[in-house]
Amino acid sequence: MSAASHDAHHAHDDHEHGEGGAHGTLKDYVIGFVLAVILTAIPFWLVMADVLPSHQMTAVAVMGLAAIQVIVHMIYFLHMNSRSEGGWTMLALVFTLIIVVITLAGSMWVMHNLDTHMMAPAPHEMREVP
Repeated sequence: MSAASHDAHHAHDDHEHGEGGAHGTLKDYVIGFVLAVILTAIPFWLVMADVLPSHQMTAVAVMGLAAIQVIVHMIYFLHMNSRSEGGWTMLALVFTLIIVVITLAGSMWVMHNLDTHMMAPAPHEMREVP
């Protein structure tokens, strides 16, 4: 093995098993799994037992717990943090979230405007033309 290929081989190994490596411990996976199960069971219980007084509150609670579960998955299973890959994975995530929020907000705005300005009136709202 030449010196250059030997150095390249060690550089590759250092990248995979370095300080900011993407490997988690069994403890991390167990914590992530337990949190994921809890964050799945709570919304199931909220919906099935009809715990909250309104459906809107239940929907907000389920969406909030879903957002928390996404964060748990990113931290414990995808190993995303500000140190991994020199912070680029977190920067990419933030950029992706900004694009998704802009896209969703813009879509909702366009659909609301279309509904407001272009929908035909309901039959009971129609006036007879003289």
